Amino acid sequence: MTRSTGRRRRLSREQREQLWRHWRAGMKQEAIAAALTVSPTGVATEIRARGGCAPAPRHRRAGHLGLAERERLAAWAVGTTDGMAVREAARLLGRAPSTISREIQRNGERTAITRGYDAAAADRRAWARAQRPKRCRLAQQPSLCALVAEKLMLEWSPAQISAWLRMTFPDDPTQQISAEAIYRTLYVQTRGVLKQELTTYLRRGRSARRSRGRTAQVHHGTIVDGAHISERPAEVADRAVPGHWEGDLLAGDNNSYIATLVERASRFAVLTRIGAGKSSTQVVDALIAAVHRLPHHLMASLTWDRGTELAQHRRFTVATNVQVYFCDPRSPWQRGTNENTNGLLRQYFPKGMDFSGVTQMQLDAVAQRLNTRPRETLKWASPATALSRLMRGVALTG
Repeated sequence: MTRSTGRRRRLSREQREQLWRHWRAGMKQEAIAAALTVSPTGVATEIRARGGCAPAPRHRRAGHLGLAERERLAAWAVGTTDGMAVREAARLLGRAPSTISREIQRNGERTAITRGYDAAAADRRAWARAQRPKRCRLAQQPSLCALVAEKLMLEWSPAQISAWLRMTFPDDPTQQISAEAIYRTLYVQTRGVLKQELTTYLRRGRSARRSRGRTAQVHHGTIVDGAHISERPAEVADRAVPGHWEGDLLAGDNNSYIATLVERASRFAVLTRIGAGKSSTQVVDALIAAVHRLPHHLMASLTWDRGTELAQHRRFTVATNVQVYFCDPRSPWQRGTNENTNGLLRQYFPKGMDFSGVTQMQLDAVAQRLNTRPRETLKWASPATALSRLMRGVALTG
């Protein structure tokens, strides 16, 4: 019987490649460990070390010497008794003399070209050298790194930071960086540049990237006697005019809720305190009060899911003159703008938080933050600016 040494077996290169393929496909860590017949701890350690970011597949750069060329170089070197000049080898291989010289110095045995150059060994040395860690952009540019960290602490997303840098420094590529590079520098802590604490300023506050293949089940209630989303006017679907909103409840601990409303054309958000419970009476009363706080005629329609909290939708329509449209069951994408906004709000109101102590003043402050931040979907205008432009356009045409 074989005794365990108590030491954890390291993942092989093939196992790592399979691990990341499974991760990208949305498999859970326990399932990945079972598929690879390795310890779940080993899988978790590998994913955590890279912040959930799958490493890019390794490949040889175009223009680098390949094994076939190294074998030709080795054959020419061995086939001559008095050695072969670097320039002659370069001519025969169609390479620059400097390329051949560097190859001998870096990957050979540091002896004469006729002695000690082994093609296979040289190829292995070149491949091993190519995997050495490279310093990332933010590690090389401290001033850019400080600017990115400053914007992250203002709760700007990497996409917003990247766009702002492009607009602020249009003629200076050294002061620009992609959103993906910022994410990877945050999540892959082995880079040692941006502190992991900065991930708490991200919208979702995650310290590691989740697999895009991972899905979650969504459970919806039902509602009776409501206008279907297909009955909405065409102007609602194409976001041509302001005044059409999407809404939902954000759930907290101890049966506490916040009502979220988002204007479809401008992404302008309004938050309303519900408190404990989500009876239809409570929710409809809160929504009526929210509509009455808005400028006159700014809300023409409201799209909601089929939760029973809006069972009294007729009373809401009578009090506000706002028509309510209901989505299909289990179809959150039909309220995509609101779903995205609720995800952003989890940065301020995380799951498990009790909302009963949150005041309307605090909700208004959070809404102001969302409404004054640049948004990619608005060509980096803020929702407040976009709504103002739309309202001016309506006033001019009216």
